[in-house]
Amino acid sequence: MTQQPFELPHFYMPYPARLNPHVDEARAHSTAWAREMGMLEGSGIWEQSDLDAHDYGLLCAYTHPDCDGPALSLITDWYVWVFFFDDHFLEIFKRTQDRAGGKAYLDRLPLFMPMDLTTPMPEPENPVEAGLADLWTRTVPSMSADWRRRFAVATEHLLNESLWELSNINEGRIANPVEYIEMRRKVGGAPWSAGLVEYATAEVPAAVAGSRPLRVLMETFSDAVHLRNDLFSYQREVEDEGELSNGVLVLETFFGCTTQEAADTVNDVLTSRLHQFEHTALTEVPAVALEKGLSPAEVAAVAQYTQGLQDWQSGGHEWHMRSSRYMNARAETTSPWQSLTGPGTSAADVGALLAAAGAERLRAHTHVPFQKVGPSLLPDFHMPFQVEHSPHLPGARPRLTAWMHRMGMLQEGVWDEDRLAAADLPLCAAGIDPDASAEALDLSSHWLAWGTYGDDYYPLVYGARRDLAAARLTTHRLSQCMPLDGQQTLVPVNGMERGLTDLWARTTAEMTPDQRRTLKDAVNAMTESWVWELANQIHHRVPDPVDYLEMRRATFGSDLTMSMCRMGHGPAVPPEVYRSGPVRSLENAAVDYACLLNDVFSYQKEIEYEGEIHNAILVVQNFFGIDYPTALRVVHDLMTQRMQQFEHVAANELPVVYDDFGLSAEAREVMRGYVTDLQHWMAGILHWHRTVDRYKSDYLAGRTHGFLPDRAPTTLPVAG
Repeated sequence: MTQQPFELPHFYMPYPARLNPHVDEARAHSTAWAREMGMLEGSGIWEQSDLDAHDYGLLCAYTHPDCDGPALSLITDWYVWVFFFDDHFLEIFKRTQDRAGGKAYLDRLPLFMPMDLTTPMPEPENPVEAGLADLWTRTVPSMSADWRRRFAVATEHLLNESLWELSNINEGRIANPVEYIEMRRKVGGAPWSAGLVEYATAEVPAAVAGSRPLRVLMETFSDAVHLRNDLFSYQREVEDEGELSNGVLVLETFFGCTTQEAADTVNDVLTSRLHQFEHTALTEVPAVALEKGLSPAEVAAVAQYTQGLQDWQSGGHEWHMRSSRYMNARAETTSPWQSLTGPGTSAADVGALLAAAGAERLRAHTHVPFQKVGPSLLPDFHMPFQVEHSPHLPGARPRLTAWMHRMGMLQEGVWDEDRLAAADLPLCAAGIDPDASAEALDLSSHWLAWGTYGDDYYPLVYGARRDLAAARLTTHRLSQCMPLDGQQTLVPVNGMERGLTDLWARTTAEMTPDQRRTLKDAVNAMTESWVWELANQIHHRVPDPVDYLEMRRATFGSDLTMSMCRMGHGPAVPPEVYRSGPVRSLENAAVDYACLLNDVFSYQKEIEYEGEIHNAILVVQNFFGIDYPTALRVVHDLMTQRMQQFEHVAANELPVVYDDFGLSAEAREVMRGYVTDLQHWMAGILHWHRTVDRYKSDYLAGRTHGFLPDRAPTTLPVAG
């Protein structure tokens, strides 16, 4: 018998698994269906013995315990199809490393998911196409158009990102942890599974389906499902199939640790994601339901969906413990979280588990603010690009000061001219866009100043008062400062509102309606993320590492930056190119590098002087229970790998995208220019951090922190 590469850890799973009574009906139906679709004898992939051993009927009966027999059978057919696809793609394309054939195969599958069922489908050419055509026809009539779109997108991501896995196998490349989490959600299919949870329980109301709380529920559900699967499937995937997309292998490589240590760390991340799920369900979901004015029936639907995701976690765990597909030897079949009795379970086990989980959850709330940490430690940053500056920089500085005075942002007790000068935001703008005209440089400097001011304003004004309601009102009013039809109706009452009103008019004068919507969404994402930070500050909660890294992009204003970068590119590049996985991967790698860079430089400013909890180094310290220098090394390693990923995507993945989309020579040149823009962006931001006084220890020691002396904010938002 093959030796296990590690011992499975104790899993956090406080919810008992329940079995749907229609399990035998689903097993029988799915077997007959798989044979009818051509997935069994003669497929070259499965025999009936394989299907029986995997027991997807049991998986679905555990993960959907309350739906009726026909619904369970349909859901089971979907899972038979998705696992068959996974094995079919492995045998036909991954093992042969046939990327061109794999792309042609995947390109046909969306044809079998039309939004309108009257749209004719092509004749299926293999069992995967036949199964998808049948399932789509049987499933979508009972769901809304909004659900169809979301489920089709999740299905396409699940299918198309298999090319990412195939490319990594071809290159022998193991992803970095952030890249892996993002891509695993798409490849692993848990967002797709969440769509079927809606089918089995209740459809999420469209009003909240795209909100942060519902997105976080789905993403934490996804991460927990995938990380759990990685632990059980490591032996089969890594040792048998040569698979590189496994969280244990990713952390083993990133930290240079043993397989057992990596497995234990994966389980710690899994536990943290489940805690995040619970926190979101209990705090953020009720708030967004109230904010959106959901009806009692809609609130009940969200509750049923949330319960369905929870059932999937416990049921999926139970199935992994039993399925022959996975490594589960010596794993306890009875969870000590659910019972004080059972094989291998003792009261001592339960006590140890409760203590460990309680300590992890409590640690997020026990950080002591305003600790003296000394000057920020600065590592040797990996920066392969040279900084350049716009020649219009000297004139931009006094023009920014005058604009800030006109808008009233230097009269509210938050900033004065000294703080503005210490930030020297025109220097940042001049490095980000060295080819900018004087007018464009002013616009960029003003946007940077407005965003940086707002980022300082929210925690200082609303955090000190623990006034989340006022912060939400401010965010709502700021959104009203950006009219899509060009007609300004809101009368600004403070510096931030006057500044945004002015910036919006100057920036959008020549924009199309779609460009305005994109820009408004980007600004809204940034201001709403400031409310998220404020809520954590009020709860005194250090964020979960994955949630922090993803929200950090919003607090940094990355969507705003990217949308403005693209707007000068013209129509040569189709929008779907920017939405492609490699381009988003390139952008996210650049943004994460810049965000983590800011956290490294601002550590003393935020931890010692501001009592801040939103800093990657602190998040890593809190999660792993390690000291500042050790956490800095982890963050710096991640920064370096994100930069290396940026270089890898630009050199290896973007040319494939250009070919896949058949881009013209003009469009390829535009995209090469976009890559150069991002290189300037990162190099300019690093140079700015190294140069300005805002983060330097001597400057911080000589300033009064908090509100300016004797000057509280003079103008606060009013209802309207």
